[in-house]
Amino acid sequence: MSEYFFSPCPRGLEAMLADELAALGATAIEPTHGGVGFSADWATCYRVNLESRLATRVMWRLARGRYQGEEDIYRLAYGVTWAKWFTPDDTIRVHVTAQHSPLKSLEFVTLRIKDAVCDHFRTVTGQRPSVDTAHPAVRIHAFLTRDSVTLYLDTSGDPLYKRGFKHAAVEAPLKENLAAGILRITGWTPDVPLIDPMCGSGTFLIEAAHIALDIAPGLGRGFAFEGFRHLDRAAWTSVRKAAEARRQPPRPLAIHGSDMAADQVRRARVNLQAAGVAECVKLERADLLERAAPAGQGVMVCNPPYGVRLGEAEGLAALYPQLGDALKRRWSGWRCFFLTADAELPKLIGLKASRRTPLFNGALECRLFEYRMVAGSLRRRPAEPAV
Repeated sequence: MSEYFFSPCPRGLEAMLADELAALGATAIEPTHGGVGFSADWATCYRVNLESRLATRVMWRLARGRYQGEEDIYRLAYGVTWAKWFTPDDTIRVHVTAQHSPLKSLEFVTLRIKDAVCDHFRTVTGQRPSVDTAHPAVRIHAFLTRDSVTLYLDTSGDPLYKRGFKHAAVEAPLKENLAAGILRITGWTPDVPLIDPMCGSGTFLIEAAHIALDIAPGLGRGFAFEGFRHLDRAAWTSVRKAAEARRQPPRPLAIHGSDMAADQVRRARVNLQAAGVAECVKLERADLLERAAPAGQGVMVCNPPYGVRLGEAEGLAALYPQLGDALKRRWSGWRCFFLTADAELPKLIGLKASRRTPLFNGALECRLFEYRMVAGSLRRRPAEPAV
């Protein structure tokens, strides 16, 4: 039986997520701003949770209706047969988002949906679930437009970019699903050398190694649907076994990482080890301005830690022209990709970008700049305008 689901993703990756969902067996795929709607049976829902590198969640649509006030939303939520899918012993959290809703308080809407779920359970079982906003067993999502409300049950639990293995986190890290999307945008394939010369906690390196070894991103974690009363255990076991059977053993890969900060190299090494790919990646301490390319051609991808590890604006104004010169001197034959929200980089790096892709890292609007390095003069080109 086909159900309707919605998967949010980092903004800018919707079209790629739609392609990925189609490859995983979804149908009736509808990309929209910030995510993709699709139809699927439960086995496909399990597979998307386990294998999607780009989705943030997989949310199952339970009910949809029009509203004029909070009580209309309460009645819609009360009418959902919640007790079919979880028990009053499961803790819950209600999360509400809205677009152009006339209601003044989303907090009150959240409270009324919570009341409706608890009242439903009290009527059916004589008990009510407790609320746990930190680590709930069940997450209920509501999305409000100007006059309609849609209720979803989150099948994922923790967001899917939490792969379940990273130990040494850094402040404001790059989300794993955005990193996987950027790798896809670059056109990188595992037979092409790859380097992240500002690797931080190693997110690009781990995602690339898992792609090369065909390791499903969810194999190291659990999912909310595993606790649902209607879980098809045979289907879930089959989906998981199929992914495990494709997993290749670790081996040395043409993936390189470096960072000028020793503590970042240490964090990356810890995370590579936790992800089971330490032997796949050559990791070293090195300054991008000084290091040589590890091969005659390949793909460079990085998220420069502007304004944090590399100093203030004055230092960056000096760094970016040096970065442009270093790329021209040492990285001929490489396609170099920089994700940044810093408007100064394209103006000061002194290189002409061949492509600019708008992306969001969380709420932060960024651009992914591609620079194709070819042999020739070091003469600086006119500065890029900020975009």
